[in-house]
Amino acid sequence: MAPLRLLCLCLPALLLLLLPAPPVSAAPAPVPAPGTDWAACKDLSRELSRLLGTLKEPHSEPNRVQIAVEDPEGDCATRIRCSDACDPPTLDTNNTRCLRRILQGLQHYRDLLGSEIFKDNRLPQLVATLDRLLGVVQQAPGRPCQAPTTPTWAEPLLPHLRHQALERLQSFTTVMSRVFTYGASTR
Repeated sequence: MAPLRLLCLCLPALLLLLLPAPPVSAAPAPVPAPGTDWAACKDLSRELSRLLGTLKEPHSEPNRVQIAVEDPEGDCATRIRCSDACDPPTLDTNNTRCLRRILQGLQHYRDLLGSEIFKDNRLPQLVATLDRLLGVVQQAPGRPCQAPTTPTWAEPLLPHLRHQALERLQSFTTVMSRVFTYGASTR
């Protein structure tokens, strides 16, 4: 019985990894603005963090066991890593790589919030704040939102997928806020 329970607990995390990635368009990747308004980014990232902190989920599972599966290739946009050069010394000299990663992450989460995973639980304030932050960070017009599709067999797992997506967005937002707070304090 224990292996079956473990499989049931791990299935939502695995399904997020199995969802098809948004189609890649022929358009070039968005480019961070050279004259980024760090103060506006700091304020908007704090607003995003505040909004995420006020969300009430319909059912939370306090004793839920979660096994994280690291997918270095497919999960690249959802996390800011050490290799993304978002540390203070690198931000002082060249912030392009860090801002590009933040831009990719913001676009990923914006697409996710517009996907079928959130079709029954739209979060318009969160989407609007993400859009405003994307507008401040982004110089060139980005690709249009590409909402990933959810297979019909995954419908019963949507609450778990939503919960996990919001947890990851919260983690991403925390690191992003620290980057923007440092950037705003040095400019």
